[in-house]
Amino acid sequence: MAISEIEDKIEDIIEQDNHEEFIFDFLSVYNFPKSTITKLRKGLGNLAKEPGEIYLKNRLYYKSVNTDGNLMQTFTDIKAKIDELGSKPRYIMVTDFKDVLAYDVKTQDTLSIPFERLPQKFEFFLAWNGIEKADFDKENPADIRAAERFAKLYDVIVKDNPNATRKGLNLFLIRVLFCLFAEDTNIFTKNLFTNRVKQLTKVDGSDLDDFINQLFSILDVKKEERPKDTPSWLVDFPYVDGDLFKEPHESLKFTAESRKLIIDAGEKLEWDQINPDILGSMMQAVASEDSRSHLGMHYTSVPNIMKVIKPLFLDDLRTEFDNAKGDNSKLNALYERIGKIKFMDPACGSGNFLIVTYKQLRQLEIDILKEQNNLGYQTMYLPSVTLDQFYGIEIDDFACDTTRLSLWIAEHQMNVKLHEEIQDAVRPTLPLQHAGAIVCGNALRIDWNEVMPHTKDEEVYLFGNPPYIGSRNQTSENKADLKYLFSKIKSYKKLDYVCSWYFKGARYISNTNAELSFVTTNSIFQGEQVSILWPLVFNYNVDFSFAYTSFRWSNNAKNNAGVVVAIAGLKSIRKNREKKLFSNGMVKIVKNISPYLTEGGSVIIRKANSRYDNLPKLQKGNAAYDNGFFTFSVSEYLDFLNRNPESKTLFKKYISASDFINGKFKYCLWIDKTNLDLAMNIPEVVDRIKKVEEYRKNSKREVTRKAAETPYEFGEIRWKETQAIIIPVVSSDLRYYVPIGYINDDIIPSYATFVIYDAPLWLMGILESRMHMIWLKTLSGRLGTDYRYSAGLIYNTFPIPFLSDRRKKEIGELVLNILDIRNEEGGTLADLYGSPLAEKNPKPMNTRLLAAHKELDQVVERAYKDRPFKNDNERLSLLLDMHNKKIKETKDN
Repeated sequence: MAISEIEDKIEDIIEQDNHEEFIFDFLSVYNFPKSTITKLRKGLGNLAKEPGEIYLKNRLYYKSVNTDGNLMQTFTDIKAKIDELGSKPRYIMVTDFKDVLAYDVKTQDTLSIPFERLPQKFEFFLAWNGIEKADFDKENPADIRAAERFAKLYDVIVKDNPNATRKGLNLFLIRVLFCLFAEDTNIFTKNLFTNRVKQLTKVDGSDLDDFINQLFSILDVKKEERPKDTPSWLVDFPYVDGDLFKEPHESLKFTAESRKLIIDAGEKLEWDQINPDILGSMMQAVASEDSRSHLGMHYTSVPNIMKVIKPLFLDDLRTEFDNAKGDNSKLNALYERIGKIKFMDPACGSGNFLIVTYKQLRQLEIDILKEQNNLGYQTMYLPSVTLDQFYGIEIDDFACDTTRLSLWIAEHQMNVKLHEEIQDAVRPTLPLQHAGAIVCGNALRIDWNEVMPHTKDEEVYLFGNPPYIGSRNQTSENKADLKYLFSKIKSYKKLDYVCSWYFKGARYISNTNAELSFVTTNSIFQGEQVSILWPLVFNYNVDFSFAYTSFRWSNNAKNNAGVVVAIAGLKSIRKNREKKLFSNGMVKIVKNISPYLTEGGSVIIRKANSRYDNLPKLQKGNAAYDNGFFTFSVSEYLDFLNRNPESKTLFKKYISASDFINGKFKYCLWIDKTNLDLAMNIPEVVDRIKKVEEYRKNSKREVTRKAAETPYEFGEIRWKETQAIIIPVVSSDLRYYVPIGYINDDIIPSYATFVIYDAPLWLMGILESRMHMIWLKTLSGRLGTDYRYSAGLIYNTFPIPFLSDRRKKEIGELVLNILDIRNEEGGTLADLYGSPLAEKNPKPMNTRLLAAHKELDQVVERAYKDRPFKNDNERLSLLLDMHNKKIKETKDN
């Protein structure tokens, strides 16, 4: 149930004239079973002995008091009585229906409020629903309340104004929200806006539009410039400015329902508790039907935002502050510095990153002033950090409006905090200050220098969480944006949408003092995208300044939807600074960071046509080009043999990657010149050959039409009459290892597999090792989230160290052990390898098999390094370094 629904239900209960049934109705809001409440009404299950008291075991001790009774004394008496009990109720609650006293026995929290305020304090009793108040508070209830109330208001106004423009509706919403915040935080007189609506407009809402129009018009006019005939009820409203009320109000129809919802928003919400870094995202969701069901799910948590801005600039500023303590000249220099820095989020959404940054800078400003006061320097307060240092680009106009509003709210909150911590420092909120520029437009088509001009020596930071959108999910507009930026670049269509921000950002900061950091899916630091994107970025004379390796990025919402991301900071190579690599909660100072976000050089792995050693070739399986006429399920095969028993020698087992992993197989007609005469004497086989020939001749692909010349054979044949290593082309990323195996010469692997013929046993051990899995994870393309193996990018580039004959034998024996365990344990490879990395319902890997793999890993890794690796990042760094050295050796030779 939504917060606003709970509040409304409790309000209906407390507004009843007769309160005899109050406690029963109140308990029903918290999902107590109807049977429990019915019994209580009848006196059953009530352990209290005094009239007017209700004692529900483990849950509640309640008593109502006459209006002339002593509420506090009654509460004290009951608490003393409870203290003597062995089994205590969770809550004590007493009321005279003018006030309420409640006590949480477990947390020892108390509640003392007017009875009419009970709806807004419903969360105090949420333990009945299994939700502790502390956990509920973490969900930012004030913001959720506001979003829910405004969602209702928005829906009603949209319904009543079908012809209104979206801009007009959204602007109205933003302005009302500001007025409600202003009257609850002393920007306006307390409750000024709500009281005026309540007192001066008709209950049916028929004159509310005229009221709104007059009010919004006057808020953009200085008091001394207002007409002399301005109605007296408007006199108390101050001049706001900030362009919030600059545009004319679009006339709207209001009803009794919409008027009441506005008044409810003023009377029932605690606007001084609003978090502007979260509220903006929620308000954006209000005006977007497809996001409405996800209120509170798509804002970025402050801790995650801090992962971006701390290493980008905040840590440096805080370090400078620590070093300046005790030195007023250094403090003044820092104070002046933070007032000159420019910040821009070129995909700002509703402003989360800008707001958190603004608040952090304002807090640093306060801390500097406090330190100066401690040193005995007390001067007239002059603001340093201002909103005109903050810039943003966002394609959604309502998001732009919410960003501006949220920045103003943040500014007021920090103004209040400034005065609370430094009594002599006063910074008025009104008139509203202008943000640097929050521009509505497509960030990939706009010149960022026009939004936020900067010289090469200015201190400038870009940051944010741009839209990711993989190549398969891009709209026609997304694809057009990529073409606009990368049309001259081969293979740009394989790039994720977010690559555009790194490309444009690198161009913006090139050869300047500016830096940037964006959050992105980790896919742009893996696979083929690395070789496409990062050479373009590095061409602008930039390199990495810091990076977070892959981690799950989520928000504060209860049902948050996380995605695996990475963070990378870029700077101009002309700017020297310490480079930091964050991984698994640890940070390491490194000389350089690679495009794969490992310690090391800027080596980029490119596809190779063959290996640089003498290992056998990895190649795709066999492609039928048959439109299904050469392939048979097991039942189809048996039926065919029943009709044509002489055809048995024409068949071989046929497996795909999925068949291999799931313990299945099919059959295929395998015809060549050695058995062609037999095939041509079986009418059903001849019929199938003719159908394949017709299919191939009519194909649009030249290679398929060419295969029509030998219609009895598979279209692409790579089978050899020997054993082979088989690797699935696509396999799940939820396993510790990709299942790799051996197949005999009586099996035809399909095009959905890779095979290595004439492969030594130890090679399978290398490919089944953790070292190879790390290479695969880093370089593989993806089908969804599954790994897509590659000959050119993975197998041909994977570095294998020199192996002695003894080491090869040892690895081969461990491979045989793994194969034996697979057979002994039974089940499919899918069963044996499970899905241990799944977030929901993970299936563990077979314990014997896992132990055998770990033993293999240890032996393989000793061939790479004589000491154990600390983590996967170290393993990958070594592999990249080995590859880079081999490439250099090859070029030198």
